[in-house]
Amino acid sequence: MTQNKKPKINRAKILVTSLILSFIIAGFSVLPKIISAAAIDGSATVENKPDDIAELNNKIEDRRKQIDILQKEVDAYADQIKSKQQEAKGLQNQIAILENEVAKVNLDIETTEMKIEQTNLEIQKLNLQIKEIEDKIADNKQKIAGYIRLINRNDQVGYLKILLVNDSFSDFFDQIKYTQEIHTNLKNTVDKLKGNQKDLQTEKASWEIKAKLEEDLKTQLQEQKSELTEKNNAKQILFSQAKLTERQYQKYTYQLQLEQQQINADIATLEKTVRKKLEEQEQNQRFQDFGPARLGWPVSPGRGISAYFHDPDYPFRYIFEHPAIDIRAGQGTPIKAPENGYVARIQFKGDKSYAYIMLIHNDGLSTVFGHVSAVYVKGDAYVTKGQVIGLSGGLPGSPGAGPLTTGPHLHFEVRLNGIPVNPLEYLPAL
Repeated sequence: MTQNKKPKINRAKILVTSLILSFIIAGFSVLPKIISAAAIDGSATVENKPDDIAELNNKIEDRRKQIDILQKEVDAYADQIKSKQQEAKGLQNQIAILENEVAKVNLDIETTEMKIEQTNLEIQKLNLQIKEIEDKIADNKQKIAGYIRLINRNDQVGYLKILLVNDSFSDFFDQIKYTQEIHTNLKNTVDKLKGNQKDLQTEKASWEIKAKLEEDLKTQLQEQKSELTEKNNAKQILFSQAKLTERQYQKYTYQLQLEQQQINADIATLEKTVRKKLEEQEQNQRFQDFGPARLGWPVSPGRGISAYFHDPDYPFRYIFEHPAIDIRAGQGTPIKAPENGYVARIQFKGDKSYAYIMLIHNDGLSTVFGHVSAVYVKGDAYVTKGQVIGLSGGLPGSPGAGPLTTGPHLHFEVRLNGIPVNPLEYLPAL
C-alpha cells in the first residue's frame, strides 16, 4: 500500500512572500512630508541675498535714529509753544508762538519725509523677502514633481520585480528603504511648501500695511506743507500789524473785535427771531417734518482740519477765541447743507469783506459757513441735506475772505440755541 506523501513546504518562499506583503503595506502606508534640497537631481536652488537685506536693515536703523533725533527737537518746540500759550494774549506773544510753530512744522515735515524714506526701505526689504519665499516655493514644487515621478516609476516596477532583479536581500532592503525615503521626503517637502505659502501670505500682508502707511505719510506730508503755508501767511499778517503804531494797532484790533462781536450777536439774536417766526407760521410744519438734526460734513475733511474749536494754536486768538473748526478745502469747493434746514441769513457783498451763510435746523441747532466765495441759495428759503448752498473761499484777498484768513478753507460753526459748540461733537467721526 502506497502512503501519500505530504507536499514539501517551501519555507523560504513563504518567508519572502510575507516580507514582500509587509513591505508593500508599509510602503503604501508612509504618508508624504518635506524635501531635502539634494534629494532630487536637477532641482532649482534658491539664491539668497543676505547682503542686500543686511544693507537695507542698516539704512532702516539709520533712518530710525535720525527720526528719534528730530522727534526730540519737535518735542522741544512743542514745549516752548505750550509755555507761550500760557502767557497773556497779545500780538508779540502770538508772533512768538507762530515762529515756534513754523519751526516745529518744518521739523514735522523733515520727520515725515524721513519716515517715508524708512517705510520705503522696509517695503524694499519685504520685496526681497517675498522674492526669496517665491523662489523657495518654485524650488519645492519642482522637487515635489520629481518625487512624484520617482514614486510612479517605482509603483510600476512593483516589489516582486524589485526582489527578482536584485541579487541579494540586502539590495532588496536597500531598494525598499530608498522607496520609503522618497515618500518621507515628499511629505517633508509638501509641509515645507505649506510653510512657505503661509510665510508668503504673512509677508504680503506686511507689505500691504507698509504700503498703506506710506500713502498715509504722504497725505500727512501734504497736510503739513499746507499748514506751513497757512502759518507763514498768518505770520506775515501779524508782522504787518506789528509795524503799526500802538494807536493804529489798538484801533485795528478794536475794529476786528467789534466786528466779531457784532457777528456773534446778530447770529444769536437772529436764531431766536427766526425760530419764533417759524413757530407762528404754517411753514413750521414743514420745518418739523425735517425730523431730528443729524449733521454731515459740509465739505470733505480728507485734507484735514487747520484750526479746532477754541484752538490754542489759532493765530488770531489774541483778538477772539475760535468758535468753529476750519476744514481745509480748495478755493471754490462746493459747500453742502449738512442737514435739512432754513436759510436764516446770507452775508455776502461780493467784495473782500467777511461773508457767511447761516442755516437753522431742528433740535435747537444752527450752522454757519464762513469765508464763502459764492452763494447759491436765497434767504428765507428751505434747503435739503446735501444741497449745494455755495462755494468755499478763504484765499487771502479773495471775495468773502475777510481780513483774518491764512489760506483756502471753510470756517464751520455749529450753535446750540445760539451758543457756539464744538462741531466735532455733532459730526460723523473722522
